[in-house]
Amino acid sequence: MRKSTTILLGAALSVGGLMVNPAYAAASAVTPERVCGSGFARVAHSKQAVKTSSQRVLGYVYLLYNRRTGYNCVTTIKTSNVGTRTFVMATITTQTRGANSRASGENEGRSVKHYLGPVKTYGKGRCVSYMGRIRDDGRNAAEGKSRWKSWGSCG
Repeated sequence: MRKSTTILLGAALSVGGLMVNPAYAAASAVTPERVCGSGFARVAHSKQAVKTSSQRVLGYVYLLYNRRTGYNCVTTIKTSNVGTRTFVMATITTQTRGANSRASGENEGRSVKHYLGPVKTYGKGRCVSYMGRIRDDGRNAAEGKSRWKSWGSCG
């Protein structure tokens, strides 16, 4: 009886140890769709890795679109140092069409624990470009960025 009690107590403590760290539980619940809100869906092939120069992935940047409203949404979600405040940025630029084509966009960056966003801009009938950055302030401090996605996803 004593041996089974010890095993059950050890199992209970293990489960409790997993529950004590809410940062990882909260991070696993974060999806681009939840960040951007109702009606937003991922644009095909829009998930980009945010990598350091040594190709270490610190997170991902996502582009989503809402067909009903015509808005685009970008969010950058960390996979490294989750639960620790580090600088994260998400940028989206919209290109207008015509002879006087110009670009305008939204850019947001700040210190966050899990993700940055939503960063939204109107894009119906317009092409967009987007990117994300994450700074890893840990022992091997580095900054990761996704590549600028060329003009596309023309809503």
